[in-house]
Amino acid sequence: MSKSKEQQKHFYLRNNDALMNSTKLSMKAKQSILLSKAENTVDAYESDWDDFVDWCTYQKVSYFPATPETIVNYINDLADYAKANTISRRISAISENYNASGHRDNPCMAPIVKQALRGIRRLKGTFQQGKTPVLLEDIEDILECMDKLDVPELQLLRDKAILLIGFMGAFRRSEIAAITVEHLQFSPQGVEIFVPSSKADQEGQGAVVAIPHLSGSPLDAVRALQQWLRVSGITEGPIFRGFTKNMSLRKTAISDKMIAEIVKKYVSLIGLDPSMYGAHSLRHGFATTAAAYGVEERNIMRQTRHHSVNMVRRYINEANKFVDNPISTIFEKRFR
Repeated sequence: MSKSKEQQKHFYLRNNDALMNSTKLSMKAKQSILLSKAENTVDAYESDWDDFVDWCTYQKVSYFPATPETIVNYINDLADYAKANTISRRISAISENYNASGHRDNPCMAPIVKQALRGIRRLKGTFQQGKTPVLLEDIEDILECMDKLDVPELQLLRDKAILLIGFMGAFRRSEIAAITVEHLQFSPQGVEIFVPSSKADQEGQGAVVAIPHLSGSPLDAVRALQQWLRVSGITEGPIFRGFTKNMSLRKTAISDKMIAEIVKKYVSLIGLDPSMYGAHSLRHGFATTAAAYGVEERNIMRQTRHHSVNMVRRYINEANKFVDNPISTIFEKRFR
């Protein structure tokens, strides 16, 4: 993602016009201030600043100047996937850049920001690594195993639709549970699913996720959804629901925790450790699979609705960690 001139102008740790235009400091003093941080540190801070700018641009809020409330919303979005030290580093980068700018009010220093950081740490403790991704190949193996299970057909149809819609739509577990019939728009091309709100949607504008037909494929999420709706008889309200003890369909939506249990149940069928997987494994799995197949960043972000390009690049790096791996290169040359 190319940086705008406006974005570059406001990274004062590298482009400090205020410092260079000062008439009270000698050039030697100016140079010593510019050299106070190592180049690698400045590069890292610039990357963190760019992430903050990208997030603010997506949210349509000002990044310079920024309000303390914007900082709080930003770090709470980060808390969905980032470690504690990552969040601290981002805050440091933003704060250092404001200090370098000479701007009178540094939003990172506001009490509300410090309170939010403490609250996140108490709530989350040490930030956890994301769940292991369920990859496309895993979904294929699960579908084969499902056809051999001795369980009620209605349950199988529901679970298949949950897994395929969750994966292809790159949904969060709360988003899966919240889908209603009224959110669906079917067409010959596939289905559009309206997401009215999510963790990352601070302004509640909503988003539309498109899932195309994969005609003739067992991975066709649209067909699986249509089968579930037809057999279950659901015509309004929540599309994914729980069952009573006698397998009658409940009227209320399935819980997001139950979606996690469904994922764990089926990954265990194909020999995977269920403790390493959860509902987020579907969303994570889509992004990682798309990256492995060379899908462009912007197209992955359109489906996953990620606001941070850095997060998507993490998935790309994860997908490519065995591609051009230096160990493989060494041994190929060694034993060639």
